[in-house]
Amino acid sequence: MLIAGFPAGAWGTNCYLVAPAAGEECVIIDPGHQAAEGVEEALRKHRLKPVAVVLTHGHIDHVASVVPVCGAHDVPAWIHPEDRYMMSDPGKALGRSIGMPLMGELTVGEPDDVRELADGAALDLAGLEFSVAHAPGHTKGSVTFRMPGAADIPPVFFSGDLLFAGSVGRTDLPGGSMEDLVESLARVCLPLDDSTVVLSGHGPQTTIGRERATNPYLRQVAAGQGASQAPRRGM
Repeated sequence: MLIAGFPAGAWGTNCYLVAPAAGEECVIIDPGHQAAEGVEEALRKHRLKPVAVVLTHGHIDHVASVVPVCGAHDVPAWIHPEDRYMMSDPGKALGRSIGMPLMGELTVGEPDDVRELADGAALDLAGLEFSVAHAPGHTKGSVTFRMPGAADIPPVFFSGDLLFAGSVGRTDLPGGSMEDLVESLARVCLPLDDSTVVLSGHGPQTTIGRERATNPYLRQVAAGQGASQAPRRGM
C-alpha cells in the first residue's frame, strides 16, 4: 500500500493520497488550503489516478482545494451531511472572519459531484476499503476513516481532527462539543488495536498504543473521567 502525505497551507493541514501501489488509482483525503499543487506533484511522482476525494470534516483548512482538485480530475467528493454547508459558507462554520486577504486565496463552494457519508459505511474506492465512523465533537459532521491491516501491514486510521499525537481536536468553534468529543474518543478510538497507525489532520503520525499510553485526553477517557477542556489547536 502507498500513502503519500504532506502538510499544506496556512494551517499545516495534512493531505493524504492513498493507493494500493504506485501507478494505480488513488483516494485523496482532505485537500485543504493551498493543497492543489502538492496533490498534483504527488500524483505525478507516484503515477496515480484519483477516483475520489474524501473529507474528514468541513472546515476550510481541510476542504479549500476540493473544487479545483475534483474539477481537474472529474471525481466526486464525499462528506458527512452535517458538515456539507461548510464548503459553501466557511465563515459560518468558524463563527469569525477568516480575513479578506486569505478569503481571496480560497475557492468557496461545492464540486459538481458531492456524495454524503454515513456512520458505519464501507467505501470501496481504488481497490481499497475505508470504514467510516461518524465522530462528532470537533464538528457535528466529523468522520474518521479506518483501513484494515493485511499480513505485515498494520491497520491505518485517518482521524481528522478527532485525535492528534498527544492531543485532541478543539471544540470551541460552532458545532463543537467536548461531550461529543469524549464520546467519539471512547466509541471510535479506544476499541482500535494498539498497532493501528494514526494519521491525523495536523501533526506527526502516531499509533493508538502510544496515544492510549501517553495522550492525557485519551487516558482520561479510558479511565472514565471524561476529559479536560480541549486545546485550541488548528482551526
